[in-house]
Amino acid sequence: MLIFHIAERSRWEAAKQAGAYAWSTLDKTLDDEGFLHASREDQWEAVRERYYADVRQPLVLLVIDTDKLTSPWREDPVGDDSYPHIYGPLNPAAVVEARPLTSTAEPSASFFRLFLGEAAYRMGWALLSMVAAVVVHAVVRSQTGDGQAFVAALATLFAGAVLATVLYRPIMRR
Repeated sequence: MLIFHIAERSRWEAAKQAGAYAWSTLDKTLDDEGFLHASREDQWEAVRERYYADVRQPLVLLVIDTDKLTSPWREDPVGDDSYPHIYGPLNPAAVVEARPLTSTAEPSASFFRLFLGEAAYRMGWALLSMVAAVVVHAVVRSQTGDGQAFVAALATLFAGAVLATVLYRPIMRR
């Protein structure tokens, strides 16, 4: 039977070198809990969402073949369900696969960081375009006088369109 355990990648790598893994869950060892938490295939994603959602360091999903375990294991009742628990250290030879898991906390943080950065970048260029258009308007109006306000407005629109086109192209290439 295959059971699953979510581990911090650094702790799993250290355990492979040491020959035994003894972390029950985040910041809790086998000695603290008395067993290693595990889950069935239909449970591990909910466990990840519930207990590892804010973890930023790299995680791995350990796929464990219970026939290869050197420590005893059993399914214990937990609330209305049952979960597998390993009552001793996990021998690395029982792990048939270590799947890298991406952090669920990091993508949303990255999304907001990217979104806000892009929005600030675009607003900066838009503000620069508007200031340049106002300067063009003031220069044309001072050269043509108040009677030529229509010419100044056309020159401002033209300058704004040219500036927007010139400045927007580098943004689109990013």
